[in-house]
Amino acid sequence: MDILGRILMVEDDARDVELTLTALADYNLTNEVVVIHDGEQALDYLYRRGNFKARNNENPAVLLLDLKLPKVDGLEVLQQIKSDETLRMIPVVVLTSSREERDMVASYKLGVNAYVVKPVDFHEFVNAIKELGMFWAIVNEPPPGSIRKM
Repeated sequence: MDILGRILMVEDDARDVELTLTALADYNLTNEVVVIHDGEQALDYLYRRGNFKARNNENPAVLLLDLKLPKVDGLEVLQQIKSDETLRMIPVVVLTSSREERDMVASYKLGVNAYVVKPVDFHEFVNAIKELGMFWAIVNEPPPGSIRKM
């Protein structure tokens, strides 16, 4: 089973990227994952600027967003996405190691769809990613007009 559409993952920790991609691949939960390593690149991707000018117009099916990012932090990325008419319908899942209440509250105030704290244990992490993938693949209904691929 595949998540229908593209996942945009914004994560600067190479180990977390590898673990997430491995977990998604192990459960066949994605067609395509685009990995971006900082907030500035994430915004360039979403707005089709710079290196991403030529990408297609289709928005990601879901955005996995770390909060502690170089250049532009995750909360700023989230704020820009949720305040933009063309991007606000993209489901955003904060996937972070931050257990700080202020980060969680700020994320929800900005309109995040889910806030997931990364477990430290490998098996817990893989299970969390599997459940996250299963939710977006099976349970969640995408916004009207989004493109779904089988």
